[in-house]
Amino acid sequence: MEILYHGHSCVQITNNGISFIIDPFLSGNPVAVTKAEDVRVQYVLLTHGHGDHIADAAEIAKRNDATIIATYELATYMEWQGAKAVGINLGGSVALEFGRVKMTHAFHSSSIDFSDQQKIVYLGMPGGFLIETGGKTLYHAGDTGLFGDMKLIGERNRIDLAFLPIGDHFTMGPEDALVAAEWLGAKQVVPIHYNTFPPIKQDGEAFAAKLAEKGIGGIVMKPGETITL
Repeated sequence: MEILYHGHSCVQITNNGISFIIDPFLSGNPVAVTKAEDVRVQYVLLTHGHGDHIADAAEIAKRNDATIIATYELATYMEWQGAKAVGINLGGSVALEFGRVKMTHAFHSSSIDFSDQQKIVYLGMPGGFLIETGGKTLYHAGDTGLFGDMKLIGERNRIDLAFLPIGDHFTMGPEDALVAAEWLGAKQVVPIHYNTFPPIKQDGEAFAAKLAEKGIGGIVMKPGETITL
């Protein structure tokens, strides 16, 4: 299984010829090294509706004839943009070609900002994803603060790799993300949602060192870098 980090919260996972991307934000992303038009996937997973998570979702889905998986409201919005989408909701799951995807809670918000109209459209609840694929369990927390049910997620799942935001300001910072990693019982953690913009500047290597002190593997990935799981 190959895991490609595109920067910010965008991760692409490929296994046995099936590829899916989570929260595609490439156009307008100052740290991305991949162009949206070069992405080849069968599925697009969206944690919530903010622009730095869905910027390229509809176009990638339409160009690849891929299916978007998101909350009902966000999936409906994507269908209105001409993309194929399947709406699920928190606690629900769906079987796909590569395995099973279950949507978890996240404590954040989910909306699109139409600044020219001074209008904000809310798009349902934010979430995260538990992904079972290739005999592994992955957890993408989405944008979230620390919450107690992360303990329950860890108790009920053997998480091989977790993607956790550490940027602070809009999500958990490193200290809370360290607690989250412990509660989840993740074998390895990749920090995400940091260093894209000045308000979320953090030291990924320092976070990985703190994880190591807890006996948790920390993997700091640069945009465009891949690992094999």
